[in-house]
Amino acid sequence: MLTRCLLILAFLISSMGLRANSQQDSSSDAASNNAAASNNAAAGNNAAAGDNGAASGNNGAGDNRGTSNNSVEGTVVSSSRDTLVVRTDENQFQLFTYGPGAARPKSAAQGARVRVTAGAADESGTRVATDVAMVNPGSGAPTGDKGAAAAAVPTSVHKVENEIRRESRRWRLGVEAGTAFDPELFLFGVQSQLGPVFHPRVQFRPNAEFAFGEVTDLVALNFEFVYRLSAAERRGDWTPFMGVGPSMTFIHQNFQKGRNIDFGNFDYETGFNILAGMQSRRGTYVELKTSLWSQPAPTLRMIVGYTF
Repeated sequence: MLTRCLLILAFLISSMGLRANSQQDSSSDAASNNAAASNNAAAGNNAAAGDNGAASGNNGAGDNRGTSNNSVEGTVVSSSRDTLVVRTDENQFQLFTYGPGAARPKSAAQGARVRVTAGAADESGTRVATDVAMVNPGSGAPTGDKGAAAAAVPTSVHKVENEIRRESRRWRLGVEAGTAFDPELFLFGVQSQLGPVFHPRVQFRPNAEFAFGEVTDLVALNFEFVYRLSAAERRGDWTPFMGVGPSMTFIHQNFQKGRNIDFGNFDYETGFNILAGMQSRRGTYVELKTSLWSQPAPTLRMIVGYTF
């Protein structure tokens, strides 16, 4: 019964994640359509103004409107494999991540001037760039503006940038703790996160669990693959995930008083784990896990962890 409940919960989390992605895609499409409509209207106005003898002035206004809706031009403040921070001429800082297949220069040095085409911003203000064009590889700062390249990034932008960089690392370590039911155990463990593997949303997460109860002691080695239900460049503060993987479980049960643990008394079981949960961009995650074909291993585990 607990296994069925967990599977139903995993299905609901999956549905929520897919619905959130659909809403984000709809928002991005709507933003693109609005930008296209604005450009068409601007082009029509420019053409009419051209017939009246003022085409050049109206063309400039149309270009500015298109740029404000679709792209940002400014000076590179910082850049990494996954992020780009640009300071606009209005002294605004914009954080970008790169979408799949995004066109980008090999390097964007601090002080270079770029034009970035991107979609709508998410809840943290981050936009997904689809094209980054180099306008000037040298300092893009206006003449006399000596501090543009070294301008301090606002704390809010810098914080989100660091979270994205940390989450994008290909190898991470973490710790976890929780409780298990049937039998009742307290557990703690360590885990590693590798990836992506096979797919941009798939990560390999081997982990070790140590659990203790009144009569049961358990050591489990789990080799789990986790699938995130949001694309890396569109992850919000919390991202739902699901996972599966084999487990190697060593169990010792003693119904006598006192604790006398001897690894020679552990029984070995091979099982299969199914899990679902949510992970924060800051590293905290919560999950529910069940093990199949590994009785008397716990039927259900509730885990809270942190990935560095």
